[in-house]
Amino acid sequence: MIDQRTAPYAALLLRVTLGLLFIVHIYWKFAIFGFDTWLQRQAEAGYSLTVVIYVLCAESAAALLLIPGILTRWVSLFALPLMIGASQFWLVRTGFFFTVSGAEFPMLWGLALVVQALLGDGAYAIGWPWHRAPSAATTGVT
Repeated sequence: MIDQRTAPYAALLLRVTLGLLFIVHIYWKFAIFGFDTWLQRQAEAGYSLTVVIYVLCAESAAALLLIPGILTRWVSLFALPLMIGASQFWLVRTGFFFTVSGAEFPMLWGLALVVQALLGDGAYAIGWPWHRAPSAATTGVT
């Protein structure tokens, strides 16, 4: 049975954790690893510019929108193919286990995005105006 009192806070914790992971990953890509090096490795791996643009858009959207809880379900689903692709990339090259830079972590990250999409915004989410339940004033029901 799902505890209705704590479930929104579980969704909040997951949402903030995922958003922070994306922020740290973007920081690593630009400040530590170097964007030029990352871009060169993507080209060497055979990825087109379209894929690179999608990766940057998905990571940025998740980093900026998940923490405040804006379009949480849609952003989670938008970032999911990124994790599926990362899982496939590492699974083929190094295998499953994370100890050898495998697919274990991207698979878990992707699963967490699916769970977030199923859970929704959670507590303290900004949300989006047209996703809110209609009020009695707009529906005419009192």
